[in-house]
Amino acid sequence: MSRRIVTFGGLAAAGGAAYYLYNAGGDPKLAEKQLEHDAAAATRKIKNEVPGREQEAKKAGEEGWETIKKQTTDLSDRAKAEANKADAKFDQYRADAAKKFEESRQETGNKLNSAVDTFDKNVAEGANKSKSWIGSWFGGK
Repeated sequence: MSRRIVTFGGLAAAGGAAYYLYNAGGDPKLAEKQLEHDAAAATRKIKNEVPGREQEAKKAGEEGWETIKKQTTDLSDRAKAEANKADAKFDQYRADAAKKFEESRQETGNKLNSAVDTFDKNVAEGANKSKSWIGSWFGGK
């Protein structure tokens, strides 16, 4: 009989813990504060005393504080995640811009080299023609 009572008592305790943990969104501190608040409310109802109301109000305040703290932490985590995403996008844009700049620089360099080679070829041909033309004035070939 006592083994059965221990088993059911343990199951009830585990179920109660799971209930409070679920309602607290998985935050154990908030679950503890909610349990304390409910215990203080039950104590006040049972004893129907004024000091129980003080304790209940205190526990309600602590529960509210834990809720605010959890929400602030969640909001902070989301903000950090968004900042990291933006930072990653910025790094990607910077890498893309650097790659495009390098491609444009190489293409421009190739075009410039091609234009210089063409210019050199034209100058060399013009120099050969003028050499033969000037040489003809002085009896050369």
